[in-house]
Amino acid sequence: MSEIRALIVDDSSVMRKIVERALRQAGLDLQPVHEAGNGAEALELLKAKQVDLILSDINMPAMDGLEFLRQIRARNLAPGVPVVMITTESSEEHVKQAILAGARGYIRKPFTAEQVKERVLPLLA
Repeated sequence: MSEIRALIVDDSSVMRKIVERALRQAGLDLQPVHEAGNGAEALELLKAKQVDLILSDINMPAMDGLEFLRQIRARNLAPGVPVVMITTESSEEHVKQAILAGARGYIRKPFTAEQVKERVLPLLA
């Protein structure tokens, strides 16, 4: 698989590194990895950078993942780029909202590299 430009959005820098490591363990060649601490930071980054994949937490300060997803679509930023939501939320309602807002998948925390591989690789094929 060719180089993948990824954007990882999470208010925890530790979680961003865990997600990056899981993506690498899944066999992705990440070049480069962009990081943002919330949806507002991620929107600013998307104005300047092109990405091939976005993974975003749902619960974040300033702008949560669902609003970030709505804003990406409303502003036509990253058209066609798959967005995968990462969440501790087990509520089906949150998952449904994410899918309706345009997410192509979701991963529940805690997760394994195998789960990341199963949910992300098909989106990049």
